[in-house]
Amino acid sequence: MAVTKIGLRDAWFQLHKWIGLILAIAIIPISITGAALVWHDALDDWLNPARVVEGSATLPAAAYVSAAANALAPGERLMSLRIPEEGAVVASAARAPQEGGGRPVRTNIWIDPATARVLDRAGSNEGAVRVMHVLHGSLYIPGWGRPIVGWVGVAMLLSSITGLWLWWPTVGSWVKGLRWRRHNNLDTNLHHLMGFWIAIPLFVLSLTGVWISFPSAFAVFNGAQAQAPREAGPSRQQRMRAQPLAAPATSLDAALSAATAAAPGTVSQIAWPTDVEPDWKISVRPAKGRPAQVGIADATGAASIAPPEPREGETTARLMRRIHDGTDMGIVWQMIIFLGGLLPAILSITGLIMWWRARSWKTRLKQRRARRLQPAE
Repeated sequence: MAVTKIGLRDAWFQLHKWIGLILAIAIIPISITGAALVWHDALDDWLNPARVVEGSATLPAAAYVSAAANALAPGERLMSLRIPEEGAVVASAARAPQEGGGRPVRTNIWIDPATARVLDRAGSNEGAVRVMHVLHGSLYIPGWGRPIVGWVGVAMLLSSITGLWLWWPTVGSWVKGLRWRRHNNLDTNLHHLMGFWIAIPLFVLSLTGVWISFPSAFAVFNGAQAQAPREAGPSRQQRMRAQPLAAPATSLDAALSAATAAAPGTVSQIAWPTDVEPDWKISVRPAKGRPAQVGIADATGAASIAPPEPREGETTARLMRRIHDGTDMGIVWQMIIFLGGLLPAILSITGLIMWWRARSWKTRLKQRRARRLQPAE
């Protein structure tokens, strides 16, 4: 049986409607958090003004280490210290492993670069921005959250395609679809017009979101870079679960002295030896050029300078992530994806209103027809 144009349009309509109705509970939080996270750093600074300071570090690294150590809670051990050229110094401490496993939690400590005064401390799983990241990436569903978000992205891909099809006027030029008043109801007009303008950005955001959720499915598109063998050493999961050594054989002062003797300059980062990688790793910023990465063998105190890492090229996977979150993509694209995150939430709400109105109208119509069919008394 041949499929008519009206039948095909009705099929698209049903698919579009049920995607919106069934997945609205997921689409709304994913969309709103995605819009907010376009300006992750600015949002974090606005929500946590105590951590925002101006100026550069003027004290020796040991002063910041001492301040961070005094702020530790029982059972915590310093794991890293980062001294940026501008802004607060940030220390990270490992907490004791949680019972039953789970993602490791770190404590971050912000320190004034001028006075070594502790500005704030918080767990890596705390704060509004962290909540947004987890909600956007996994909906707070352990294990299955990331693939669920990926399949929601697939559904939004279909929704953007079907929505554009349904927006297209059935009679006359497509320009007629751009008019505001296509219906008597405000929510319906908003749904049609916003849906059109956001369809292509939503398609791009959905595609890149699916790519991020299912990296192995798209690995082939990274070509040689994706197929390159991984260097020997601990995996990312092992590093995430690493615990700092309780009593390193080489003291911090000795490690710092050895590092600056091997590579003169200012210490910019310290990583403590752990049960996974039992060496100190210290970055030293010279007066000119790239920072030197110095390794200090904890057992012997011997220093070695790691060869400069080659600058990584732009992989397809990295490009997809930048397109998705707006990193280094300019203010115009960031505004587009901000609206691309915000408008789907509005479309979900207007779609629900439209469905409820149509449902109520159909119920009233059935009741009127039933009354007409009743025999007169």
